[in-house]
Amino acid sequence: MWSLSLIASMAAGSLSWNASALLFQCHQRSVTVVTKEQRIGIRKLVILQCKGLDGYRDHSSFGKKSHIVLHDMNVDGCLPKISSLSAEMLYYAESGFIPQAQTIWEQLVNSSFVPSIQFISKLFDSYEKHRNFDGVLEILHYVSWRNFGILLHVYSLAISCFGRGGQLELMEETVQEMVSRGFRIGSKTANAFLLYYCIFGSLKEMENAYARFKRSGFMINEEAIRAMASAYIRERKFYHLGEFIRSVGLGRKNVGNFLWNLMLLSYAANFKMKSLQREFIRMVEAGFRPDVTTFNIRALAFSRMSLFWDLHLSIEHMVDEKVIPDLVTYGCVVDAYLDKKLGKNLYFALNKLYLDHSPQLLTDPLVFEALGKGDFHMSAEAFLEFKTHTQWSYRVLVQKYLKKYYRRDQIFWNY
Repeated sequence: MWSLSLIASMAAGSLSWNASALLFQCHQRSVTVVTKEQRIGIRKLVILQCKGLDGYRDHSSFGKKSHIVLHDMNVDGCLPKISSLSAEMLYYAESGFIPQAQTIWEQLVNSSFVPSIQFISKLFDSYEKHRNFDGVLEILHYVSWRNFGILLHVYSLAISCFGRGGQLELMEETVQEMVSRGFRIGSKTANAFLLYYCIFGSLKEMENAYARFKRSGFMINEEAIRAMASAYIRERKFYHLGEFIRSVGLGRKNVGNFLWNLMLLSYAANFKMKSLQREFIRMVEAGFRPDVTTFNIRALAFSRMSLFWDLHLSIEHMVDEKVIPDLVTYGCVVDAYLDKKLGKNLYFALNKLYLDHSPQLLTDPLVFEALGKGDFHMSAEAFLEFKTHTQWSYRVLVQKYLKKYYRRDQIFWNY
């Protein structure tokens, strides 16, 4: 019979792995009698291994040696608990020890293991991290074969896992299998399905997925709208972007000005100024209050087209609406005036804004994907990265940028 002190020393990791392995072997196929206290000590040892508290810093060494201990524990009366095996498997999967995790999974399956949705979710995340999609399929098929009550949730988790990994074919097959089993796809799963086609699929595949999505009657969420808009912008398909926004519906209130801003962006990127102004008026008449992104989309278009009068009116409207300008707004003014060599008149427009405020960036990033960043904007971001200045303001940024701008053609010889 083993002493309790020996078991305690094993749990603390003070006993060598070779010695602990020998202690757990069954000699000549005899049955080893293990007391309750000894089983508790063994479980503590497994938990300590899973938490990385066994003193081993080398993960490769830990994976090999803990695998030996678990193998030696598989004797009559000395089997680890399901909870210990589950924790060990999660640790292996997270650390990238896929073969060891697979071995433990086989033990769990042979013991009629009923996994929880939390366990499967963590396991799928780890497998997706290490690109082990075959393991995800195996677990999905096991849950489907046993017909557990969590099967619907496991299907959703698998679809998201394949989608995040860019495995669109596997995602498609999982959806088809899910439908063939009589399950109905929910709104969350359908939006995730569309989202991953936007990120990893071609434009044609994305549009086909959206057509299927619309036939299902679900409401597209903001994340999927943003992903589709970004795909159209990357391909410079601004007309298709506008048509997509119209199909979604400009009257939706749950996403704020997001849809209207995308509609304005589709015109501004092609510099269709009359259509831009017309849609802006329609937006206001529909009861939507312009925000800083709305004003900056128009300001960027006016600045690039050197429409100073429209730019001034837009800034005055912005001030009247009490919308706080950001770095993009100031950049539109500075770039427009310097581009036409009107630097002496620059402060005529800037004095209408708040030059002593701290710089901030509030514009939607999709605007930069479509229209890019101005020279002042990029220079200001570079200035703001330096920690030498205690407090930046728009006034200081403009002064430094003007100093840089007027010296851009000078040659400094370094002797």
